Amino acid sequence: MAWWGWVAVGALLLAAEMGLVDAQFYLVFLGLSALLVGLLALAGLEGPAWSQWLLFAGLAAASFALFRARIYARIQRRSGALPEGVAGETVIASEPIAASGRGRAELRGTQWTVVNAGAEPLAPGDRARVVGTDGLVLQVRAEGGSPGR
Repeated sequence: MAWWGWVAVGALLLAAEMGLVDAQFYLVFLGLSALLVGLLALAGLEGPAWSQWLLFAGLAAASFALFRARIYARIQRRSGALPEGVAGETVIASEPIAASGRGRAELRGTQWTVVNAGAEPLAPGDRARVVGTDGLVLQVRAEGGSPGR
């Protein structure tokens, strides 16, 4: 393949990772490998097509094995992704929920099905703390000083 073909493929892969899909950083290393093969070909170090493809595959595999996990983990830590689970967060009851009853509450701007795991009933507008989950159902207990009382 001509040098400009490798560079174009590399740029497309990098653009796809950055703007279109979250491929968990795999496309970045494929793109960088293609760019490197293209730059080597531009510098006059090109060989037959099979050697270019072999070099591309070797560079991609080596970069996956040596760098991808560490760099992706570092980027994920800096992105401020939400922690797993919602235990300890506060929900606001959207309807009356009896003790041990089921109802709806708002968490992070979304309505959830909740089970009142506490002894006190919840009125609309009451705040409750998430104490556990059962699939997509949140288990909650009333917080002190709820505004609906």
